[in-house]
Amino acid sequence: MPPPSYPGIHVKEVSTGARSIGAAGTSTAALAGVSPDPEAHLNEPVPCNNWSEFLKEFGNRKGTATDLARAVYGFFMEGGGRCYVLNLGDAEASLAGNPEQRTGLTTFESIDDIAIVAAPGRTEVADYSDIISHCERMEDRFGILDPPELQDVGQLTSIGTASLTTEEGSSSGPTKAGVRPPNSAYCALYYPKLIIREPEPYGNGENVAVPPSGHMAGIYARTDRNRGVHKAPANEGFRTALGLTDRVARFEQGGLNKHGVNCLRYFASSGIRVWGARTLAPEASEWRYINVRRLFNMVKESIAEGTSWIVFEPNDELLWGTVIRDVSAFLTTLWLDGALFGATPAEAFFVKCDAENNPPETRDQGQLIIDVGIAPVKPAEFVTFRIGQYAGGGAASGSAEA
Repeated sequence: MPPPSYPGIHVKEVSTGARSIGAAGTSTAALAGVSPDPEAHLNEPVPCNNWSEFLKEFGNRKGTATDLARAVYGFFMEGGGRCYVLNLGDAEASLAGNPEQRTGLTTFESIDDIAIVAAPGRTEVADYSDIISHCERMEDRFGILDPPELQDVGQLTSIGTASLTTEEGSSSGPTKAGVRPPNSAYCALYYPKLIIREPEPYGNGENVAVPPSGHMAGIYARTDRNRGVHKAPANEGFRTALGLTDRVARFEQGGLNKHGVNCLRYFASSGIRVWGARTLAPEASEWRYINVRRLFNMVKESIAEGTSWIVFEPNDELLWGTVIRDVSAFLTTLWLDGALFGATPAEAFFVKCDAENNPPETRDQGQLIIDVGIAPVKPAEFVTFRIGQYAGGGAASGSAEA
């Protein structure tokens, strides 16, 4: 507004309200593999919002179902709403020699709304490494890994280091060597495979064993929508699973769980359930729970997107106070939603932006530092009831008649 040029009252409108920070999306998935039509949209990520769209773009009704097709079907049937599909097609062979391109995930890097990543059925050591590297590099997405073919479930307790081949160069099949993916807080592994009915229009309604990653991505999305990203995607049922390729017993899961292997188990009273909530981080890590890692992914991205207006603003106390106000308002909303632990906001989080963490030498370098700490809720993984005999005492509050 130019300076007044005439006497009188001059009213200037100024912005004094808070700039709200919205929560970043957490349920959009990226699925890479070979589609029924290997020539459809080759190496081009295509968004799909339902199973019909996938069939239209990649279906090839005269073809046969693939791990990718069954994963997309499972994603939508289990509650997913939007995913990006990447068809590697015949290019899969040429990508095999380049570990960074093996699953084609670099094509997803420019798509900001992706939060879940899977390459259904891709279980070689190089595949695992590709997915883990992608998620750790992007820092805003979480990978779901499928189990390899096993001779013994105990193989999942030690990390695999290389693919095993015969002298002729073909796969030697399962051995007792370790096959667990490398440690990572940005990925989770599920075991065993699911048995589902072949989705239409493929097959004749026969049952098939499928990698669980696509179905699990749908359960992640469903849990995010119904409860929030802070809720562990565990103790959830499947809408499409008819069975499992292996029945894991309680004592077997005890050994697998501490190595970050999430089991899918059948219970007579509730059917097939997701019975694990761990990342592939070491057991002692603060990032061992899926919901904690995914909550931090969301918080980081939300704050980064919601405070972009700060760049090049005057770095003074007025800006510091504004930042504290806006970020605190966002975290208070998370606390009210049950995502943060604490009886009060002060117990659940802190936001610090003052002269102590922004001294003159820091400001002279053009930097603004905001320290944020949050207390995430963690799942009640081990529930213990202490039950003992009670001798009773005092007057009875009521009476019972035979």
